[in-house]
Amino acid sequence: MAKALFHKNQRVFVKTVGTWAVIERVIPQWVKGVEEPIRVHYDLGLGRDFGAHELLAESRVNESQTVEAGDWRVLRARNRWQHESEAGHHPLPGTYPVVATEGEWGGWRVPGAEYDRDPRKVEMQAQLIAQAPHLARMARNLVNYVSSETEDLSQELIDIARDAQNMLAVIYAPVIQRKTEDAA
Repeated sequence: MAKALFHKNQRVFVKTVGTWAVIERVIPQWVKGVEEPIRVHYDLGLGRDFGAHELLAESRVNESQTVEAGDWRVLRARNRWQHESEAGHHPLPGTYPVVATEGEWGGWRVPGAEYDRDPRKVEMQAQLIAQAPHLARMARNLVNYVSSETEDLSQELIDIARDAQNMLAVIYAPVIQRKTEDAA
């Protein structure tokens, strides 16, 4: 027997699609002679029905659910596919950015052809990725501040905090899911 885990108009994260959606309809599958539905599917308006195992409820991200990403930094790696004279249009000829997330080895790297196509864009992406933990921390502080203050907040600040909370929910959704699966 199945019970509905989500309800109509609830906002959920669709793991298989990687996006947020609102449940439009709860669709129970009944069998004659059985008092409860055997399955429950959810119509999200995305072209097909989804099972509960594909959805993740929106929950407020709190300090106990967060994982610190650490201090990431941009390192420079030697460009082996082009000589400095061939890469004069690169911001730092002879090198390309590598974002180190674990020690000096783990992280993000870019394919050489992609870097050569638009090096300034890749340099900006590297800096953005390296600053992501600090931006997430700022967003979490903003959400905490707005939720603790009840008076004299502009609607614009409340909307920004809501956007920050939604962003944090997307960032920490896999972490929350892993903790839930580990507890089961």
